[in-house]
Amino acid sequence: STRNCPCKMSQLPPKSPLACLVSEGTNSRVEALDNLSMDSFWLEVENIKQSAEAEQEECSLADVKTQEEGEAEAEWLQDAGLSELLGDHGSDSDNLLLLSTLTQTQAAAVQRRLDTYSRSRRRKNKHPVRDVRDIFGVASSEETAAEKEESNPDPLWQNLQTANAQRKTQDYSCTVRNPGKEEVFNMDVAYSEQAAVLVKGSFLSESRKLKDGNALTKFKILKGRLGVTRIGDLSAQDMKKIPTLALIELTALCDILGFELKRNKAAKLKTTEKRLFGVPLNTLLENDQKLLPNTKVPLLLQALLSCLEKRGLETEGILRVSGSQTRIKSLEQKLERDFYTGLFRWDEVHQNDVSGLLKRFIRELPAPLLTAEYLPAFAAVQNIPDLKQRLQALNLLILILPEPNRNTLKALLEFLSKVVTKENNNKMNLWNVSTVMAPNLFMHKGLPNKIPEGKEKQLAEGAADVVQMMIHYQDLLWTVSSFLVAQVRKLNESNTKRYQFCDKRIKNLLRKIHADKDKVEKNQAEPSKIVKVHASLLLKDSLEVHLNNATRVADVLRQFQKNLCQNDWNIVNTVNLLKCNNSIECMNLLLYEVGGNIGEHCLDPDTYLLDLYHINPHAEWIIKQKPSYPRMF
Repeated sequence: STRNCPCKMSQLPPKSPLACLVSEGTNSRVEALDNLSMDSFWLEVENIKQSAEAEQEECSLADVKTQEEGEAEAEWLQDAGLSELLGDHGSDSDNLLLLSTLTQTQAAAVQRRLDTYSRSRRRKNKHPVRDVRDIFGVASSEETAAEKEESNPDPLWQNLQTANAQRKTQDYSCTVRNPGKEEVFNMDVAYSEQAAVLVKGSFLSESRKLKDGNALTKFKILKGRLGVTRIGDLSAQDMKKIPTLALIELTALCDILGFELKRNKAAKLKTTEKRLFGVPLNTLLENDQKLLPNTKVPLLLQALLSCLEKRGLETEGILRVSGSQTRIKSLEQKLERDFYTGLFRWDEVHQNDVSGLLKRFIRELPAPLLTAEYLPAFAAVQNIPDLKQRLQALNLLILILPEPNRNTLKALLEFLSKVVTKENNNKMNLWNVSTVMAPNLFMHKGLPNKIPEGKEKQLAEGAADVVQMMIHYQDLLWTVSSFLVAQVRKLNESNTKRYQFCDKRIKNLLRKIHADKDKVEKNQAEPSKIVKVHASLLLKDSLEVHLNNATRVADVLRQFQKNLCQNDWNIVNTVNLLKCNNSIECMNLLLYEVGGNIGEHCLDPDTYLLDLYHINPHAEWIIKQKPSYPRMF
């Protein structure tokens, strides 16, 4: 069923709450300035409301059904790649191989949701869910899994429940961070495992009053000997495994911290006949790729950002100062008609109208850019007191996003970062930009925006804080943690070496897996190794490289470039080897790890290759040129 409404946005405060706050009395000049700094947020909310009310007839919202008990757990298990635990079919699916890669905290998160689902099914007196003992090939017993659970609770989960109960009754013990100081960000160990160690310790917190981007804590990723993996460095095949692993890890992290991971059920909205605005990202990209293959970001968004970068970055109040709603609506109609024909004249459009089109494009997407399912989770990040753990949660959420959403979000954040760099001219610092963009990312006509009375200021500042983190820390957030890459490797290895699921209960299986993991592997590593590095797209010959403990990817690429200059190799493609001033330093050469326990992996220049060889001895190493993605604007 549908109903016409002003996008539920009318439930938000109709105007800036400054008058209310002043009437209550502010105790300090600092608080007054903080209240004033949110004025842009409420002004943007008002503009969105006016735009929605003007087009009330186009705003249809499907009712969002409340999930019954157990439904959320069932959906979670399906999204986590463990749907076989719910049904009556065989348990030898590839999805069950995920279990062999889980950490202890991740295993506890899986077990908790499976137990909750099983109990809810039994209480409803429906067809009984399969006992977990049956899943692993053990004869059923009269004693139910729930009775077994109550009589012999799992020590790990029991400890986590006790710790979480303590955290709900006690506030975090926080030590205030030193603003601007650099801290290490560890991606080698699972975030939930790090949090479990700190459960009884103290957490560092930064002042939520920090509106100056220069005062924000600086984080440096702790580089292990295998380097750092960025989003885009892994093959599409391996990246498909990341979201399920990230979802399990995010859930485990929230369990440790005592926070509920809320997810929406995707609401179905009416589709439009338009070609640009209000069109799903997947559809936009499919149409754009017919014109420009391998397009990663919608061409319309590229055009909007390009126009603003060329003529709007130094415009005072860009993004904050709203263009004419009438002109913006007219421009939208012209774009629908002329964009793909190339007849639209961008040089005739005012910069503020272009920024209005940009925000309108984001709001008009049929589903939120941050997705309907995970928008509540993005909003809930603000409730985590520790900045580092907020960033950990954001990093996992971004990895969970579908690729079109993630690429589009990155393009938007890169532009917003450029706006901030010109703040001396445009008067838009990081906090200003964040307060203006937060309503456009967190308010959506397809989802109810119910804000508890008295919580408006807190939720508004929290949403702006999340946007601020995404802009300021985007390089960190677009990194694939080393522990997730290690899990992908183990998952790939398990495809050819299946784990024997024969234990009585899933918990026993998980205990056995982790007991095996905890055994220290005495690797009889060779102190040196001679390997061949291929560059088949560039040369017929391969390069022999002598590896030792100090050999890095950057060293191999330098050696390759040196040999190109000095040796008469059989060149396959001279076009790819254009020299700049008798030097090949201008070439963007990259070294890839291909095969073995990974699909394809673009290596960090600081990766130590002998360590990588010991982890994946069956891989090939191939030198390629850095790929260039097509851009029309």
